[in-house]
Amino acid sequence: MKDRGSIPILIADDDLDDCEMIREAFAESRLLNELHFVHDGEALIKNLHDRWKQSENGKNLMPGLILLDLNMPKMDGREVLVELKKHSHLSQIPVIVLTTSQVEEDIARSYNLGANSFITKPVEFQSLVHVMKDIGRYWFEIVALPNSGSRKAKT
Repeated sequence: MKDRGSIPILIADDDLDDCEMIREAFAESRLLNELHFVHDGEALIKNLHDRWKQSENGKNLMPGLILLDLNMPKMDGREVLVELKKHSHLSQIPVIVLTTSQVEEDIARSYNLGANSFITKPVEFQSLVHVMKDIGRYWFEIVALPNSGSRKAKT
């Protein structure tokens, strides 16, 4: 079984305060995963394509999980979900929508576009810590994730 701390997480959120709070919540949760942050949807997609190119030349650098805010500049989270599903090497990466929205339409649309989970971002820090612990336990201890090293590109 892969060490859960060795699975990198890519976090897309345009709110720098939320990013810092997420980083601190992961630390407080004792999750040792390598965290990478991007602040808009275009940067997320570029980051993934660049990582894929590097992965094909050696060590795999693809994230094992993406935390995705819905409301970001340049390309929002909904557009990111559509783009991810266009590429087989990206479509297998589990995506958790982590957003402030509680709108039923956002929840349904996110799942319809391929999100694996939808979590309304807690506003209180201790609640966020609890959510991060649950994410870590579920995604890195309970479920089996695809071997990101074996993802083959069929773009």
